[in-house]
Amino acid sequence: MATPAALDRFDLAILDILQADNTTPQRAIAQAVNLSAPAVQRRIQRLKDSGVIRANVAVLDPVKVGKPLTIVLEVHLDNERPDRTAPLRARIAAEDAVQQCYSVTGEADYLLVVNVASMADYEALTRRLFEGDDNIKRFRTSVALASLKTGLRVPLDSAAPAA
Repeated sequence: MATPAALDRFDLAILDILQADNTTPQRAIAQAVNLSAPAVQRRIQRLKDSGVIRANVAVLDPVKVGKPLTIVLEVHLDNERPDRTAPLRARIAAEDAVQQCYSVTGEADYLLVVNVASMADYEALTRRLFEGDDNIKRFRTSVALASLKTGLRVPLDSAAPAA
């Protein structure tokens, strides 16, 4: 497990702003956090270089781009040995429809969140991911009826170190 980065209150304030809108101009961030624009620029670059900021992306509405079905999959394996799970992990990583994948404790081994256009697309996806893999014991499908909250924002208030 990676160790947390050393973040001061300025870093946390910058990250909070960027999580809300990563197109915020650096001069506006600088004004909001009481630093100079060059200082903000250096901090953002350091946060990128250290991996704290993993990507700058646009968050899309899946319905508006023709992917209205959000499905949560529980995947149950026969064997969790890395050599037995590597092929599945590679297929999951390569699959654009998989939005999130977690290796979890409990009854299931993996939880996947996928977005697809139709049930036919979902069936094709499950064939690509699971068909012919004798390490897949079973998988369980839950179709989301409504989206109550989605996002990737990481809460920073409790992560604030004493600085």
